[in-house]
Amino acid sequence: MAGSLNKIQIIGRLGKNPELRVTQAGKTVATLSIATSEAFGSGENKKEKTEWHKVILWDKTADLAGKFLTKGRRVFIEGKLTYRDWTDTEGRKHYITEIIGNNVVFIDNTPAANPAE
Repeated sequence: MAGSLNKIQIIGRLGKNPELRVTQAGKTVATLSIATSEAFGSGENKKEKTEWHKVILWDKTADLAGKFLTKGRRVFIEGKLTYRDWTDTEGRKHYITEIIGNNVVFIDNTPAANPAE
């Protein structure tokens, strides 16, 4: 067995339609914004917390996501967690956490009224 593992699985809803682009090398890239939510507490103290995840898909997986996924659809994403940083034109450092998805399962055909559900 390998000495390490970088694997993530989430089930959530798309907050907007996939953003598709094609690289200069001709590869398709899809960017997804996925909401996952959890509820805690009870009665009047019940609260809900929503986390947003940026998911990047490549090639055929990106093509399929662009063709079949729309805002509000529920999906299962499996992939790896990555971190990037860059410096903007004003010299400020920015950091981003992304999921590079390698497996996508379309769970339902009906978008939710509220994608954060």
